[in-house]
Amino acid sequence: MKLAFASQQWYRLALIVIAFDQLSKMLASLKLVYGEPIVVLPVFNLMLAHNEGAAFSFLHDAGGWQRWLFSGLAAVVSVVLIVWIKRVSQQKLLASGLALVLGGAVGNLIDRVRFGYVVDFLSFHWDEHYFPAFNIADTAITIGAGVLLLDMFLNPEHHSDKKTSAEGDSK
Repeated sequence: MKLAFASQQWYRLALIVIAFDQLSKMLASLKLVYGEPIVVLPVFNLMLAHNEGAAFSFLHDAGGWQRWLFSGLAAVVSVVLIVWIKRVSQQKLLASGLALVLGGAVGNLIDRVRFGYVVDFLSFHWDEHYFPAFNIADTAITIGAGVLLLDMFLNPEHHSDKKTSAEGDSK
């Protein structure tokens, strides 16, 4: 019973990310004009953009097939993350990183299936150099990946190959 509860808290975290992501994208789509920046800080704008590609608009102009490729990949990765979270739910740092990545992946998957693109609206720049626009889901994926890296350094035993360890012990 305790294991099931532990998994649920991580799935709830993923659902919170999805809800916050979808709400923020809905507000951005309603309040912002496509391609017209609203200056918030000298280095930060709110600007509605639609990304038909993957990270950094990779394959954005591929003709439409990429929508289903990226949707399929996100769906497969999400299923893997759901199973992985269940298996490691007692490892808080690892499970929280996986939950953040899961929430972000599903948030962007929803957009891709519904619209054929991902809604982006956060835009950072320095002078005339603009970082690609992104959203809350992308932020959760990035933070989640950072948490996973941190867990690899702080808890290397979570990531060691047990088969290799067992072979090393027998020598």
